[in-house]
Amino acid sequence: MPRILVLYYSSYGHVRALAEAEAEGALSVAGTTVDIRRIPETVPEPVRQAAGYIDDDTPVATPADLAAYDGIIFLDQAGGLWAENALVGKVASVFASTGSQHGGHEATLLSTHIPLMHFGMLIAGLPYTFAGQTSADGIIGGAPYGAGTIAGADGSRAPTETDLAGARFQGRHVAELTARLTAGLAVREVA
Repeated sequence: MPRILVLYYSSYGHVRALAEAEAEGALSVAGTTVDIRRIPETVPEPVRQAAGYIDDDTPVATPADLAAYDGIIFLDQAGGLWAENALVGKVASVFASTGSQHGGHEATLLSTHIPLMHFGMLIAGLPYTFAGQTSADGIIGGAPYGAGTIAGADGSRAPTETDLAGARFQGRHVAELTARLTAGLAVREVA
């Protein structure tokens, strides 16, 4: 049974909405279990309140928790796991939110792939089989490198249904790849 972790950090709720959609997509694959966890907060409470950050009661993940999952969507603060090779061969994927359509969206996704590859993880993007990313009907987040949304310069723009559909598609894609890999490993162990 593939076990997927959707790990995120969200100041204003945009990335949390994408994380929930990623989890929905992953859960659509039979036999998959999904946990949504967030990165621990590092911003002092007075700063959070002054900036209007959302309250988030999602359970916090620790770096040590990551080794228990077969697929991980996002990653941070896990150098100790690198030293132990604990993430080698696991599926990884990322998603992002930026303030503008050309605000570093693709650069954020691509540059996050690099440390995942150092961990020995297998990268799953958002393939063009998700046709929503080729639409010209408006501002659309995401790229072949991962799902995403455009929050607007002031953070007031919510993820579109296309953005959320892309995140669900990516979550399902990660869960399907993870299911194939874990099934293959199970057969190999029996042989």
